[in-house]
Parts: sequence; C-alpha cells; structure tokens
Amino acid sequence: MSSPLAIGAVSAVLRNLLDNGIVEQVALGTTVTVTATAPDQIKLDVPNDPPQLNVFLYQVTPNAALRNNELPSRSSRGERLTNPALALDLHYLVTAYGKTDFQAEILLGYAMHLLHERPMLDRPAIRRALDPSPLDVSMLPPVFQALAASDLADQFEAIRITPAVMTIEEMSKLWTAFQSHYRPSAAYQVSVVLIDAQRPTRNPLPVLSRGLVDPVTLRDRGVVVNADLLPPVPTLLSAAPAAKQAAARLGEPVTVSGVRLAGTGATALLTHRLVTTPIELPVAPNAAGTEFTLTLPNDAAAQTAFAPGLWQLSLRVIPNGEVNPRETNGIALPIAPAPVIAADVPLGLPAASVVRGGVPPQVTVSLHTRPQVRVGQRASLALDGATAEAAPRLAASDPLVFVFPNSVPAGNRWLRLRVDGVDSPLVLKSGPAPVFDPTQQVAVP
Repeated sequence: MSSPLAIGAVSAVLRNLLDNGIVEQVALGTTVTVTATAPDQIKLDVPNDPPQLNVFLYQVTPNAALRNNELPSRSSRGERLTNPALALDLHYLVTAYGKTDFQAEILLGYAMHLLHERPMLDRPAIRRALDPSPLDVSMLPPVFQALAASDLADQFEAIRITPAVMTIEEMSKLWTAFQSHYRPSAAYQVSVVLIDAQRPTRNPLPVLSRGLVDPVTLRDRGVVVNADLLPPVPTLLSAAPAAKQAAARLGEPVTVSGVRLAGTGATALLTHRLVTTPIELPVAPNAAGTEFTLTLPNDAAAQTAFAPGLWQLSLRVIPNGEVNPRETNGIALPIAPAPVIAADVPLGLPAASVVRGGVPPQVTVSLHTRPQVRVGQRASLALDGATAEAAPRLAASDPLVFVFPNSVPAGNRWLRLRVDGVDSPLVLKSGPAPVFDPTQQVAVP
C-alpha cells in the first residue's frame, strides 16, 4: 500500500514521464520546461522564455469501485481490527504554453501521444522517477526526498492513465476558477491510488474446532442448534434498578434479565470510563438462566471504587457442559449519585451545608455524595427550579460546592444532583402514585 505521500508522488511521476519524453524535441527547436504547478502561477511575461508543459492536479475523488470495500473498524475494547485503504482517483489537466505560432499545439500533441503510448505507470518507471540512480537521494530537494518514501510502486493495484472528456462548459468553469487565461489543455484521470494506514491491528487465531472436542474420538461437537429464536450464547437483555427507579444506588439490588445465563463461576463485570480495572461481583443466576440479582456494595471501599454515572454491565460465566468461560454483551447500568443531606455516621460524611451571604449575596451549598464524584466528572445541583454547576475541585474527597443567586427563596427546597447525565432519585415510584421523596430536601436560610 501507499502512504499519504502517494498523491504528490503521482504528480512527480507524471512530470518526470513527460519531461523525459518531450525535452529537447527537434520539432520545436528549443528546450521545453515541464512543471507541476497551478495555472495561475505560470507567467509568460518574458518573450524569450521556452515553451512550457504543465501538469496540474485539479480534483481528487473517491474511487467508485473500492470506496465501499471496507471501513476502519475497532473491537468493543477499542482495539484496531482493520486498516482498509483509502482509494482515490486523481484528475489532472495537461496544459501547453507557447510564445510562437503552433508551439502549444505541437507540445500538447507530443504530451497526449506520450500518455497514449504509456497508459499505465508500471513499477520500474515509478521507482526510477522517485528514486533515480545513481544519484544520492540526499542530493535531491527535501520535498522530493519525502516523495521517494511514498511506497507508490508497492501498491497491488496498477495505476492507469485514462483520457477524460470535458465539455466546453466544464472547461470554462475550471479555467474561471483558476483565474487565468485559457490555454490548450487535455484532461486525464489517474486511477487508482491506494493510501493505507500503517497501524497495528489484531487478528484472531484460526479456529481449531467447532465446539468442544471429544477426548476419545477427538472429534469436535459441531454446530449447536437451538429450537428457539433466542441468542445462542449467554446474553444480557436489561437491568432494572430497585423500586422502579431509572438508576441504581449503592446498597440497592438490581434485577438483571437475560438468556442462557446458567452455569458456574458467574461474575458480574462493571466498567466505567474513569475506572481503569473492571469491578467484579459474584452473582447467582437462577436455574432457568434468565435472571440474577446484583447487589451493589455500600461500604467505605465502595464509595471510592465506584463513581456515579453510566456503567457497562456484563457477565462472565462458564455455561453448563463447557469448560471455558464466556463473557456476555454489555448493557447500560446507570448508578445515581446519592447526596448526603443528613450526616452519614458509618461512613463519616458530614451533613450538607447551605449558607446565604457574601458579596454580592448568594446561596452556597456544600455536600458530599455516595459514591464520590470523580474530579473529571461534571456535576450540577438543582434546588427546585434553580440550577448551578459544581465549582472546580482538587480531589474526589473534597465536597461539591454550588453557588446559587440570592433569588433562591428561603425554606425547604427539593434537591436533585446530576452527575454525567444521571440524576439522584427524587420521585418515589413504588406506591400507587409517584410522590416526591421527603428525604431529598434541604433547608435554605
């Protein structure tokens, strides 16, 4: 595959091909200059300047045949799996410039005949153009040294040069965009250039057997057919926090539903973007393998191990009749922050503090949470309808501080804490009708 330098390398090869084939033409009786620059940069003010042939890349388009062949992909863990090539078609305009009669026409004729005789850029020609021998590459300009490392000659697809037909209207629009006077030109398409990302990827090992291998016959079990439409492997479907809440809190059970969860060594895995190592909790699926209860710990260690916000829950289990563990898919499990309003004696957390004062007058709320809010998380607090963002902190053990305007009225105010989009439960849904939780209030002086 080629590197991202391949586009510039193709332009350099085309210029070299035309330069070697047209320089010192007898029919013109003078030296010909071959360039690869923008048409508006070419000046013809000096009468004695030699005729010039210019190759200009005016458009780059995705190759229609290969653009949807493959896309970059990653695994569920973020590991790079594939490095598909970027397939491009390059569109060039070959323009001839002359000072006397018929010079431009003759020069353009030579260029078109040369490209007609060489409709393909073969590998030896590309290598000669980008790495000329016996010259030392270090003697070449720095830009040309970089083009020599493009690996253009190593791509598996051949590079073809095809004449393109442009209407008068298309050519007129093109030269209008150049902001230059029209000169005799011919359009060409160069295809295909493959640019590949040189990144490490992961490839699975070959499959040795389809299922378990019988120790006596040494034959694999083969494909297992299930007489239902359920997934054939252990799969989690949903996680329901206690009391019909939208998010779970530490110390509360979570009912997890799925299929084919029966087995031994069942362990729930909880992962979070700010937690480097997944938290493992043993669970016991029911005999049918359709459900298990996950109880989140609520001790002192859990306050620092967990973080409020969105977690991913999966299950690792050894299915019945198998010897190797399987890991299920991941499902979302929001863990809500629990603001410490009254003092939490077992955990040593002080009660929330609400103070009115300062210059200008304002209401300041300071509180701790269970579990602790990490430094990299965004937290906001709502007192009835008024909302404030948490002030910056240095450590997760520091209290969250919210500053409200003095317009917050005095009295008991309903409190809602939001961390990374997950709210602390305020509404009780376990009764016949939803009501506000009376414990989720603070007194504003």
